[in-house]
Amino acid sequence: MNNHIPPLNALRTFEVAARLGSFSAAANELFVTHGAVSKQIKQLEDWLGVKLFERTGRRVKLTDVGWRYLVQVQDGLDIIANATAQLMQPNVQRRLVINSTPTLAMHWLLPQLPQFQQQFPDIELRLMTSDRDVGRLESPFDIALRRWPGDWPGYIAKPFLEEWELPLCSPTLLARLPVTIPADLARHTLLQADTRPTAWQRWLTLAGVPDLKPARTQHFDHFYLALQAAMDGLGVVLGPLPMMQSEIATGGLIAPLPTPRVPVRGYCWVVPRAMMNDPAIEAFCQWLENSAK
Repeated sequence: MNNHIPPLNALRTFEVAARLGSFSAAANELFVTHGAVSKQIKQLEDWLGVKLFERTGRRVKLTDVGWRYLVQVQDGLDIIANATAQLMQPNVQRRLVINSTPTLAMHWLLPQLPQFQQQFPDIELRLMTSDRDVGRLESPFDIALRRWPGDWPGYIAKPFLEEWELPLCSPTLLARLPVTIPADLARHTLLQADTRPTAWQRWLTLAGVPDLKPARTQHFDHFYLALQAAMDGLGVVLGPLPMMQSEIATGGLIAPLPTPRVPVRGYCWVVPRAMMNDPAIEAFCQWLENSAK
């Protein structure tokens, strides 16, 4: 077994250089010289008998073999790091870092979290929000919540929440301008998010009014701003269900038209492959799936 383990210092240097895409950046992180990084990478390539990087002047780029090797190396290092942390701090409260998209975090996850904390009081949650792809996140995480499906080499992903869209508006706006059929939306301001540019046209087409001209439209760069504008009575938003169910239950929003329910991409949890056997991560992922039923 040990005959197949390369020099660990060279392996660590490779992971840092590959992750950062630069020998110089790796040298800064590891507090060594550029030459020391180059020497460690060459030692690893000689030991493996394969070329891990393509070098063009000062620039380096992973080869296809290097990319495949990086995923496996990162998995192995994560396993070692997790095992070491559990060994050194067995009685410390377990912390999970959850990275979620902002809209899902605010309107679905946060209202549900008290239930998780009641079931698992020994697990501390740190919630972060981002729309960036999982592979481009700068801060480490234990579990990411993203749209399904996605392409995430080195990660395990599973869908847990289906989603569909319906027009939503505030009770005050609906009392002033009732909506009983899709054509009534022509009297309203339709709220749109730049991240969902075709959502309204798709829904109007399925509702049988593809040429409907609203009184006006208002655009927002983030979807959660459009949702807040709808709750403030500024117009009608094409909102996601069941994500907005709590706002409907409390009377903050109303869905005046029950159909058509337009299905959209749902959500999944994403976990680094090497961390899937962590009991706290397994507990949170299972809780997500149960909460979405």
